[in-house]
Amino acid sequence: MGGSVADRVERGFPHLETVRAALTALYRRLSADGVRGFDLSVAPGDVAFSDTDDLYPGVQRVAGVMVRHLRLPEARVIVSFREMTHAANVELSAGPEYFVELNARFKRHRGDIGAALAHEVTHVWLHRLGLAFPGTRDNEILTDTAAAYLGAGWLLLDAFRQDSLTSQKLGYLTPEEFGYVLAKRARRCGEDPAVWFTSPQAYEAYVRGRELAARDEAVPPLAAAPWWERRRYVRERRRGEAGGGAGYAFEAGGSGLRVSFPCPTCRVRLRVPVRGRVRARCGLCGAVWACDT
Repeated sequence: MGGSVADRVERGFPHLETVRAALTALYRRLSADGVRGFDLSVAPGDVAFSDTDDLYPGVQRVAGVMVRHLRLPEARVIVSFREMTHAANVELSAGPEYFVELNARFKRHRGDIGAALAHEVTHVWLHRLGLAFPGTRDNEILTDTAAAYLGAGWLLLDAFRQDSLTSQKLGYLTPEEFGYVLAKRARRCGEDPAVWFTSPQAYEAYVRGRELAARDEAVPPLAAAPWWERRRYVRERRRGEAGGGAGYAFEAGGSGLRVSFPCPTCRVRLRVPVRGRVRARCGLCGAVWACDT
């Protein structure tokens, strides 16, 4: 897992398309019912780790929390520490034992051990599930997205801290991208992680991600779109033009004009007839959206 103490932290949404593809992949692999099985997040108290706790029993306790949260009953995670460039590393094998190495600096910063293990144990979970993206970068983004969307990765955003001298961030997503995924999760299951953040920088990034997640649900042909977006939609519908950055597109067929657009929850494309107000139900995630086509 990537993670560093450095002067510069990448910000914004440079990996957004891969993040969205990861959300689609999770729903395709797990189904909507499978995703709903992770509606409760890892609780802050379950991964609390003070400097007075015994190191190795405490690490194994937190690893066990992650294993149980991700429902890996057969997986035994053995954690050790060593000096390394990255924050952590996991050895993926056939199991039943998995070996995780944490950067030795976590011995002094125990509060972030839960975040590091959230990412590494999610690697194990994805490996056993047989879900992967090609290329190291995209696969790491998949891992961060899965950890956050399934209730363990809020810890990765909370590990983001900055002051006038240093910055720390764990994982491959930017802070705002973590915020986006966590906001998507919050909108799906009604569990707001904002109350758990101990880092003010993490909260600010979550707010920015939450704003983008809300905008996903307010683009045409969704009925919640603002009037100026609706006006542009009507103009483009008349011309049969694609919706540019909004993501919608018109398709002519034997049954008349249809419009396609990405589901705000799982990003799979929905197609509905252009005939005024309709309700669109996503066949992948089950979300229902009011549309004005």
